[in-house]
Amino acid sequence: MVMEGLGKSLRNVLGRLGSASNVDDELIKDLCKDLQRALLEADVNVRLVLDVTNKVKERASNEPPPAGKGMKDHVTQIIYQELVALVNNGDGIALKPQTIMMVGLYGQGKTTTTGKLALYYSKKGFSVGLIGADVYRPAALDQLRQLGEKVGVEVYGEAGESDAAGIVARGLEKFRGNKKIIIIDTSGRHALEDDLIDEIKRIADVAKPDERVLVLDSQVGQQAGPQAEAFHNAVGVTGVILTKMDGTAKGGGAISAISKTDARIVFIGTGEHIRDLEAFDANRFISRLLGMGDLSALVQMVSEEIDDQKGMEELSRAMMTGRFNLNDMYYQMQAVGKMGTLQKIMSMIPGMSSMEDKIDYEASQRKLQVFRVIMDSMTNAEKEDPSIIKAKRIERIAAGAGVTPHDVRELLKQYNQSKKMMGSIGKNRAMRKQFMKQMGGVDLDSLKDLQGSP
Repeated sequence: MVMEGLGKSLRNVLGRLGSASNVDDELIKDLCKDLQRALLEADVNVRLVLDVTNKVKERASNEPPPAGKGMKDHVTQIIYQELVALVNNGDGIALKPQTIMMVGLYGQGKTTTTGKLALYYSKKGFSVGLIGADVYRPAALDQLRQLGEKVGVEVYGEAGESDAAGIVARGLEKFRGNKKIIIIDTSGRHALEDDLIDEIKRIADVAKPDERVLVLDSQVGQQAGPQAEAFHNAVGVTGVILTKMDGTAKGGGAISAISKTDARIVFIGTGEHIRDLEAFDANRFISRLLGMGDLSALVQMVSEEIDDQKGMEELSRAMMTGRFNLNDMYYQMQAVGKMGTLQKIMSMIPGMSSMEDKIDYEASQRKLQVFRVIMDSMTNAEKEDPSIIKAKRIERIAAGAGVTPHDVRELLKQYNQSKKMMGSIGKNRAMRKQFMKQMGGVDLDSLKDLQGSP
């Protein structure tokens, strides 16, 4: 999970607020101290921390809650708003045909991020072309081609050619007219040296990119601000992508530092997987840190990662009508696997962050894999009607899957619990309508005749 330490500390602050008998000046003072501690531990600049907490204290002490809202909810909203203001510095990259130029120093994850960005735009329905203009690092073009093959986008490059601007010009000529998004991967250096600046400027003159995106490792913390400013002054950086946001305690420093520069944060890297790139939205980012979830992102992830619309409609129909069987459960598990780790998915569901200490995510992930292996050892008749699976079938399935009969029984128990839960959703009209809307827009009228079916 992105910035798990900060998120847990912030949720503890809100938890203390929620459990308080009343909100007075003493409680507000203590909450601000806890908030200061949480932000400082996340490497946020001291002056920014004091600015945020002073605003929270002043507003919570003097600003009356709106009509119909209690003081606890009001203070929670103030904390949320001030944290959003801390990290917000503009909109992301527009979803439109454009040329994007990637810049950065060595070791920041620029080429890998270029591949992730290509996948991101491909999932949005754009045709994408990559241009390999890193002429200094020998393996850069090979790496970019491997990434291009992995995400299904075309790569242009010229092995052995040293004129980066010339490569870009010929790559643009090749892609112009048949690629909506063109992303240029440029060379890096160990420092922002004059020859790097000159090369980037020559490429920019040729490409005339809509966006100049700087890739920065979030582990640099507060130094991200000066680095972003230096690149911006040199080549006019329009956006920043922060990498490795899943594994650093300095992410708060990097985000808050860049947010005070002229280069807005447009994406964050949230893991090593090719899908682990998220468009940065300050409101949604803070919402997830505070445990409020991000259902819009979850629904968007479902629609982008699961391209089998017919399968999703059939699964929705099965869940709504009580005809949920092991084939449906298998499809459901495959869908979850495509969307990433369980922890990432759970962080998007409001309130689920409070369960994080009670869930062994790695064990749960392994169990899902075992369940899928078990179902692979079943006949189609058994998956269609799990009620026929008795002792002898359990032993045969276990032997075929290389597991114990206990594992098979555990799967069947999980299935029965899931079926019961799906049935309760199907009987709740409001919940059913919302679910259908989010999971594929199945026509409710088409289900009327099936409601209550066995």
